[in-house]
Amino acid sequence: MSHPSSSYCFFVCLLFLQKTGSITYNGHEIDEFYVRRTSAYISQTDNHIPELTVRETLDFGARCQGAEEGFAEYTKDLGHLENERNIRPSPEIDAFMKASSVGGKKHSVNTDYILKVLGLDVCSDTIVGNEMTRGVSGGQRKRVTTGEMIVGPRKTLFMDEISTGLDSSTTYQIVKCIKNFVHQMEATVLMALLQPAPETFELFDDLVLLSEGHVIYEGPREDVLEFFESIGFQLPPRKGIADFLQEVTSKKDQAQYWADPSKPYEFISVREIAEAFRSSRFGRYMDSLQAHPYDKSKCHPSALAQKKYAVSKLEVTKACFNREVLLIKRHSFLYIFRTFQVAFVGFVTCTVFLRTRLHPTDESYGSLYLSALFFGLVHMMFNGFSELPLMISRLPVFYKQRDNLFYPAWAWSFTSWILRVPYSVIEALIWAAVVYYSVGFAPAAGRFFRYIFILFVVHQMALGLFGMMASIARDMVLANTFGSAALLIIFLLGGFIVPKGMIKPWWIWGYWLSPLTYGQRAITINEFTASRWMKKSAIGNNTVGYNILVSNNLPVDDYWYWAGAGILILYAIFFNSMVTLALAYLNPLQKARTIIPLDDDGSDKNSVSNQVSEMSTNSRSRRGNGNTKGMILPFQPLTMTFHNVNYYVDMPKEIRNQGIAETKLQLLSDVSGVFSPGVLTALVGSSGAGKTTLMDVLAGRKTGGYIEGDIKISGYPKEQQTFARISGYVEQNDIHSPQVTIEESLWFSASLRLPKEISIDKRREFVEQVMKLVELDSLRYALVGMPGSSGLSTEQRKRLTIAVELVANPSIIFMDEPTSGLDARAAAIVMRTVRNTVDTGRTVVCTIHQPSIDIFEAFDELLLMKRGGRVIYGGKIGVHSQTLIDYFQGITGVPPIPSGYNPATWVLEVTTPAVEERIGSDFAEIYKNSAQFRGVEASILEFEHPPAGFQPLKFDTIYSQNPLSQFYLCLWKQNLVYWRSPSYNAMRMYFTTISALIFGSVFWDIGSKRSSTQELFVLMGALYSACLFLGVNNASSVQPIVSIERTVFYREKAAGMYTPLAYGAAQGLVEIPYIAVQTIVFGLITYFMVNFEKTAGKFLLYLLFMFLTFTYFTFYGMMAVGLTPSQQFAAVISSAFYSLWNLLSGFLIPKSHIPGWWIWFYYICPVQWTLRGIITSQLGDVETRIVGPGFEGTVKEYLSVTLGYDQKINGISSVGLSVIVLIAFILVFFGSFAASVKLLNFQKR
Repeated sequence: MSHPSSSYCFFVCLLFLQKTGSITYNGHEIDEFYVRRTSAYISQTDNHIPELTVRETLDFGARCQGAEEGFAEYTKDLGHLENERNIRPSPEIDAFMKASSVGGKKHSVNTDYILKVLGLDVCSDTIVGNEMTRGVSGGQRKRVTTGEMIVGPRKTLFMDEISTGLDSSTTYQIVKCIKNFVHQMEATVLMALLQPAPETFELFDDLVLLSEGHVIYEGPREDVLEFFESIGFQLPPRKGIADFLQEVTSKKDQAQYWADPSKPYEFISVREIAEAFRSSRFGRYMDSLQAHPYDKSKCHPSALAQKKYAVSKLEVTKACFNREVLLIKRHSFLYIFRTFQVAFVGFVTCTVFLRTRLHPTDESYGSLYLSALFFGLVHMMFNGFSELPLMISRLPVFYKQRDNLFYPAWAWSFTSWILRVPYSVIEALIWAAVVYYSVGFAPAAGRFFRYIFILFVVHQMALGLFGMMASIARDMVLANTFGSAALLIIFLLGGFIVPKGMIKPWWIWGYWLSPLTYGQRAITINEFTASRWMKKSAIGNNTVGYNILVSNNLPVDDYWYWAGAGILILYAIFFNSMVTLALAYLNPLQKARTIIPLDDDGSDKNSVSNQVSEMSTNSRSRRGNGNTKGMILPFQPLTMTFHNVNYYVDMPKEIRNQGIAETKLQLLSDVSGVFSPGVLTALVGSSGAGKTTLMDVLAGRKTGGYIEGDIKISGYPKEQQTFARISGYVEQNDIHSPQVTIEESLWFSASLRLPKEISIDKRREFVEQVMKLVELDSLRYALVGMPGSSGLSTEQRKRLTIAVELVANPSIIFMDEPTSGLDARAAAIVMRTVRNTVDTGRTVVCTIHQPSIDIFEAFDELLLMKRGGRVIYGGKIGVHSQTLIDYFQGITGVPPIPSGYNPATWVLEVTTPAVEERIGSDFAEIYKNSAQFRGVEASILEFEHPPAGFQPLKFDTIYSQNPLSQFYLCLWKQNLVYWRSPSYNAMRMYFTTISALIFGSVFWDIGSKRSSTQELFVLMGALYSACLFLGVNNASSVQPIVSIERTVFYREKAAGMYTPLAYGAAQGLVEIPYIAVQTIVFGLITYFMVNFEKTAGKFLLYLLFMFLTFTYFTFYGMMAVGLTPSQQFAAVISSAFYSLWNLLSGFLIPKSHIPGWWIWFYYICPVQWTLRGIITSQLGDVETRIVGPGFEGTVKEYLSVTLGYDQKINGISSVGLSVIVLIAFILVFFGSFAASVKLLNFQKR
């Protein structure tokens, strides 16, 4: 045990990973065996694959850890011993042991046993879920994390805060089960706990107490009080030992425990307590234990793992393979969608290049065939890009399982690779089937299959390449940036945009390295060596096919087909090997954490726990004159009544499949109650009883399902829009923008939610007071960071979540588990915050999981629920919980409460289904017929009618600020977020600079060369690829940023902080300055390296078009996230559009060759307008004469004849029109993003 700041997580990790000093297991040094397989570290963060069910997650853990094999060993040993000593085992235990040791079945007995022990059997077929996908509850997810590790035969467990989010009786059950496991199986368990209830605390044998990095006590649990008494401290009555131990070292709390009358109290520092421990008999006893090393010969051979992995390579590969197949089924929508997308883009391609319009007679048509072949390759290549987000989202779970030696890195990378082979085959087949004959490529069957084979190999190579990027970068923004840079070089130097003969000598190595070179060579050889290209050409003495290949610097020998295919296969193998190496040797990226400052001298000397126990006893007496500390703004006290509330959701598919006929599942059943001003109400119940569901229904936070019943606010029916203005909701998940400080978060909330009449100074003062109230004033400049990886600790985040709601000055506040994940002291601080809030006359309701006696008795009223969403008690708790205890002890068959026992824990224990079965009645029915319930009904009737002179809540506007202020504040916050996201913006500038240098050096001095049509074509290629690449990089790197901010937006929107349009506008506008800098960097470098005409007008037009292009691409990326439920999905949809824009931009196929039925898309393709604008502005007035195949004339005429770029369109300047159209695109994409934010909600509650 310790404070969260006392680094005991590090202590737990240390035993597991070792830094310095010596650690031995059974006398063996840590390097003599595989410590990570002998022991299991059960982490505080719950990383799971959200699409797997609870049972599947545990089954996978069991298979990888060799649960059956482990049991098979024990059973064998046991059998020998039983025979030797003539013992007859009990038949049930014998059957269980034998069943547990049978491997290879789909579900193992072992998994079922662990599910039952952890109370997960009720949700075993529910998916685990995450923030965006509804799955099991937070408490259940915590237990899945524990179950996944203990399902194997490991005997040493390091458990880090496993009780977070669990109610006290569940924690008690788990710890009790682990205690049995320790004593029966002779296991070793070290468990770090934050808020153990007294009965849980008493289950432990030994105790290690840490504070500020010092061990201040280690030894038997029952001796700890004796040690503290020896240095002058005493445990007061009705105080949990655990709470006492956590507070006795704190400067703020220590004085109240001083009990030595012979000398006055002086603060005893942690270092002094640690010294006292070392010199006490307890410390000396621990030293003597360490002085005598463990006798190695006593160690059982199977106690320490001698093999790195528990099961054979084949078994572990099978387990990973089965899991990947299952995940492909769960992601089937994504894969089917991707396949349809390939078919759709193929369909567009074949209708653009339809064979009736292609005539394979001469060289000029040959270049169209080249374009069609090249486009197929590039499309396959881009399609691999959606591998990035999928791979990165899986990494946290992979690292956890790899570090616990579930499986080696190759097992996962190899099975993923094998399973992607059929997927690549399907994509290549579909593309070829749709495109090959309809475009009219060489009709021989052999060439058709060779075409499919090349596409297949390119797709495999692309998947490998992007998998490698993801596993090396390990971060979405970094991977996107590197992925785009890799694509850029491969694309530019693949021999199509710049023919080999025109590549500069300093880049020729890039040509030979680019996989696209070999794809391009193989696919063109396959086409242009066919018999129909063997006609004698009108130009020179060679065949048409030969001329096309030679003029594009492509080889003419047939062996290049197989050479190209072979090299691509080698690339695919190389990239996939790199994925395996990166997964095996790289660790997840680490982030910095916020440190909690230690108690400073100037701090408030009054103790936390004292105040909590005071508030539990005094609050009832001082209700009238209310201590209104920390609240300077007036508000309207409101009473909430709800009568016979029911809530249903559609029956989940898994349950329907088991043959249940009902179409709806009821989650709340006839729930009634009253929440009054100045009264603190607790919602208590076992995990999954419907506490959060009830809060969501009452607060209007549910996005789906069916609600019945009456909910009234001070006698008037509740209206969600006005209700959002006067209520606050503290969510269980602490969702905040990671790049903002605590003070900024609060100021943002206060500015948007307090009425506009309140002056800025008054607001500042109010924010200050709230910060002091939740004790975050010392951390005001700390960045919030991402949960679990950087920034604030769990309890600091929780206090921030409460503060963000408090600064809105609400009349009714709902809090979902405000104390879960906090140690006793932090929980006491949070509860003191809550109590102070209630004493100002506000109505506060909390769901609560593991209340200590102090915290539980700080509540005034209780609503107790049981599974199925039914109420079994509602009303006063009473002084020392007497009212509540009397009610339950009055029910026949309920055992009396032991003295000093926690009433909250006792109530949960005596109302379990097992007790109902024993006493033969239903607690919900008993409550319905009780005087207690009639009292609640009476108060509902009393408050159902409005008090005299009370008007219904009315506001002139839905939001407290006008749209302009909302927009200004959202922009202020987004600006901070962007300025503090170097991984996004610095990477973007870095990528732009590198791309500009690559472009400048590849197309060095090409802007002034105008002797042939080919040089002009290369110049256009330069402009075309610049637009497409940087644009696509902007669009894909903005997506993760918008995606993270969106979860924060859902919380703020539900709280009624601003109109979605103000948020959308701010999110869009904040990009503009960054895009402007990006344009200037790119424009300056490329314009002068490529050597365009050095006139001011042309340079400024070049910059303008680049700026507009980057902007519409960025807004397109934002729109794609806005319109789709997840980032992976957005990536898939975007890549389809990039392909179409690429195809119909007028570069691969000039306007004159686009069929009439697609010309409309040509006009609505933004890339086409960029190219038209840039090329016309740079070359539209050039009168230099050029010569090429089938053309002779000026540059100006060439643009007009081949590309259709005239100087004027219907009398309007072509350049001016392009600018207008691009601005229109920007407005359309931006408007769609803003509309999607307003109208769509992908969060399922």
